[in-house]
Amino acid sequence: MTSLDKPTTDQDAQDAPGGQDPQDPQAAKEVTEAALFEAFGGLRGMVETVLPGLLFVTIFTINKDLHISAIAALAVSLVLVAVRLIRRDTVKHAFSGVFGVAFGVVFAMMTGNAKDFYLPGMLYTLGLALAYIVTTLAGVPLIGLILGPVFKENLSWRTRNPGRKKAYAKASMAWGLILLGKCAILFPMYWWADTTKFGWVLVALKIPPFLLAVYLTWVFLAKAPPPIDVFAEMEAEEEAEKARKAAAARLPEA
Repeated sequence: MTSLDKPTTDQDAQDAPGGQDPQDPQAAKEVTEAALFEAFGGLRGMVETVLPGLLFVTIFTINKDLHISAIAALAVSLVLVAVRLIRRDTVKHAFSGVFGVAFGVVFAMMTGNAKDFYLPGMLYTLGLALAYIVTTLAGVPLIGLILGPVFKENLSWRTRNPGRKKAYAKASMAWGLILLGKCAILFPMYWWADTTKFGWVLVALKIPPFLLAVYLTWVFLAKAPPPIDVFAEMEAEEEAEKARKAAAARLPEA
């Protein structure tokens, strides 16, 4: 059993390199807030998620022109990526937005139906909801796979930190159910609502479910045991190994 897999106690977590005192709830909350902000892009990431769809539905509401609406949405997505590249910021959230908008543009142009601009994103949301639920039932909650590297704990929570694994399972199930609820509203509207009404409802449902899921994740993880910094542990093991080798090299001289 490796050091990354062996069970640990609360005291071990506290004493481990990078570990925090589990009795310090404020520190746990601050670490969790920072990790969630990094993982999900924060306020800027939300703007980048909402802006292309908002621009599309606004232009389409005004002039009913699918081509202009789609081109404008794609253009603003590219501008957001360009701004991040110029500022040398992380581009993963902006790039994901560009791909989503590009697929939506292709679908809408192929079918001639403006509502199809939103279809790839809806299918992605449905798939993501199922992924959260299925991975949780399989014992490897997706939110843990996403946040593990951010917390520098990787997969140590699976075997060494059962309380944290339970929190990840609750958070993943919350994400899955919230996204399924969103799909339960949007997919029926896709079939019967007109494009303008459907577009505005979809834009309105971009942020609130996301914020609810992030908030619940923060609540679950803030109450969970602190993450075990496996990177710090590995560095400590490497330093200890170097010290042992140095000591062994000096032995013949003694």
